[in-house]
Amino acid sequence: MNAPSRPAALQGYLAALSTALIWAGFMLLARVAGQHALTSWDVVALRLGTAALVLLPFCFTLPPGTWRNPRLWGLSLTGGFLFLNLVYAGLSRAPAAHGGIFLSGLQPFIITMLAWWILGARPARERLWGLLAIASGVACVAGPQVLGTQDAGASTLQGDLLLVCASLAWATYSVMVRKWVFDVWVLTRFLAVASALVYIPIYLLWLPKNLSAAPWSMLALQAVYQGVITTIVAMLLFLRAISILGPERTGAIVAIVPVVVGLAAVPLLGEPLTLWLIGGLVLVSGGAYLAARPLRQHPLKTPC
Repeated sequence: MNAPSRPAALQGYLAALSTALIWAGFMLLARVAGQHALTSWDVVALRLGTAALVLLPFCFTLPPGTWRNPRLWGLSLTGGFLFLNLVYAGLSRAPAAHGGIFLSGLQPFIITMLAWWILGARPARERLWGLLAIASGVACVAGPQVLGTQDAGASTLQGDLLLVCASLAWATYSVMVRKWVFDVWVLTRFLAVASALVYIPIYLLWLPKNLSAAPWSMLALQAVYQGVITTIVAMLLFLRAISILGPERTGAIVAIVPVVVGLAAVPLLGEPLTLWLIGGLVLVSGGAYLAARPLRQHPLKTPC
């Protein structure tokens, strides 16, 4: 893709950074929901139900043929229905820090591989150095919690596997959005409403519910943050970032989420701040910068 202008690039970076911060918040709130006895099915229902109610009035102006477009349905099932059920099921079993590690930390690698395979976008050498730094940072954060100093029970390992699958679903969605180039506002409206049309009947008829166990304040917080801020605001920001920066650089910036979640979990969830986490902060942030910055264009030399 052509290099964006400086003002456009700044918009892209701000959109990607804002997306990362909002995503960090939704992982922390997902863990808080579990402390109030809400199931992962409840949180998905609150998120999709609220988003659909907000966006439904805007769906009457969708372009003709939108609801018959198989690509839009594929994106909705991948980036909406499948991703949400995997990620919230994973976060109900694994700590919030694991969500940042296995969901967002893996994005640069999965997106780079998929973009290379599907779009033919071979990563430049400079970006590979950034991805290596991100890998080291993710290892710093993940190693002590998953492989070493802390015991990982069967439930946690199941949650980690679900989060890896969620990361793969979201990376696939990101690359296909870039390949098919849908309008951001059209995709945001369709994704939320179509996912709700598929999920809500299944939830009401067959899935376990525990909404009555949580206070109204928690239900309202989850509905507004997950359904409006994360589903609508973050989606618009994320798609805007992809349209300007491309999926590889956007995914690299989102790689700061593991560290943001790890740091925020210290005061909010009582997770310890360790030297490994500090090392992950430096490596992931530095790697995200290297992988996300525009590649330097070398002037062509004319033959003498």
